[in-house]
Amino acid sequence: MSEILQNTIPYDVHSPRPLPGIAPLPPKDWLLIDEAYGPQMAERTRLLRDHRAAVLRLDETARPAAEELLEVVLEQLRQRADFSVQAGQVVRPDGQLVQIDRADPLATLGQLVQDDLCLLEKRGEEHVLTGAVLCFPASWTLAEKFMRPLIGIHVPVDVYDAELAKRVQRLFDGVQPGRPLWRFNALWYADACLHQPRPEAGPRRQDTTKTYLRSERQALMRLPLSRAVVFSIHTFVLSAQDAARL
Repeated sequence: MSEILQNTIPYDVHSPRPLPGIAPLPPKDWLLIDEAYGPQMAERTRLLRDHRAAVLRLDETARPAAEELLEVVLEQLRQRADFSVQAGQVVRPDGQLVQIDRADPLATLGQLVQDDLCLLEKRGEEHVLTGAVLCFPASWTLAEKFMRPLIGIHVPVDVYDAELAKRVQRLFDGVQPGRPLWRFNALWYADACLHQPRPEAGPRRQDTTKTYLRSERQALMRLPLSRAVVFSIHTFVLSAQDAARL
């Protein structure tokens, strides 16, 4: 498969913030559409068609949240000139037509936007991953994280200790509707593949080539009705040459 790359990133990856590195995000900027939209969406469609079980999970208790998320995204796309949203279909910026299947909300979302979308709902004292369309994992798998709480999701992240876990849980508790938050990461990868799952027990990636810079713009948004928190992930992959120009 040919490489799917962006040329730039709309934030300064050279200015990391202390963990958890959160900042306010204007609601209109929650979803990004960039120059890799067409190729990334083609890859998402392929993964949903050929590897659905690996990239999509939804607990039935989270179906109301998934349905609400679809309507929230459709409403945001209606405000954009590069999408045409009709009663039962959407014409994307690349000209492709997507049928709106409200019985399969996460699969529909996975064919509309570049962002991976994870639903986290409060179960007891922690938020639990109850649904996701995750086509572009970066060294983790949806199968292992599905229906696990935040602290379990972050195994085996070394810096995610008990104190940071408390801070992140307070952050999830405090997210308010209409006031999304965002952060970013930036890591070097040896190849440009977008779908890079890795089991928890698998060997840790050690890339010394610095061939591709991979950065995720991660956002948190509260759905007003279900009160679920949406964790969205927009993936950028740049060649070393383009990354050097940032």
